[in-house]
Amino acid sequence: MRLSPGDRRDFFRQSFGEWAERLLEKTEDRIVQQKYFRPPGALPEVAFLAACSRCGACEPVCPPHAIQPVPSSGGLAAGTPAIDPKIQPCVACHDMPCVQACPTGALTLPRNGWEGYRMAALEFLPERCVTYQGTACRVCVDACPVGERALTSDEAGHPVIRLEGCVGCGVCMRECITSPSSYQLRILED
Repeated sequence: MRLSPGDRRDFFRQSFGEWAERLLEKTEDRIVQQKYFRPPGALPEVAFLAACSRCGACEPVCPPHAIQPVPSSGGLAAGTPAIDPKIQPCVACHDMPCVQACPTGALTLPRNGWEGYRMAALEFLPERCVTYQGTACRVCVDACPVGERALTSDEAGHPVIRLEGCVGCGVCMRECITSPSSYQLRILED
């Protein structure tokens, strides 16, 4: 069977596209050996690693001092900014000073600011929460910097995450009175 020139082009485009996608995945697996919780507005990880000059300009402007450089043991990510929400989470600053301080564009202001933007995915584990054991608690709800658009309580006093408003900052995870926390953050895949 002989292919027409158009069919050959489509075949090569499709084959090359699949090959390039597999190559990119393998390259990313080699480059990105550990995922880090990045400041708001971070580019996808490989692009972030390429764009970030490791200047540290975002660190001192972070009001809660949540942004810290990845240690030298971090391989290619060493010196890049990261956040450990268990120690000090992002507080979802309205004006994102870390993004504004970035001279390279590794951190970029999301199109609609925090509206619809998520740093991480938040998961609630009710079996750990004291409200499901009959104890009243609003620590996480009261601590949420986004407020009721992201985290509220139902009639029984149980926390309710509103995914459309939650930015995944990690404040609720750190402030939770249970140990381990009733919340977990998962770094979003690019």
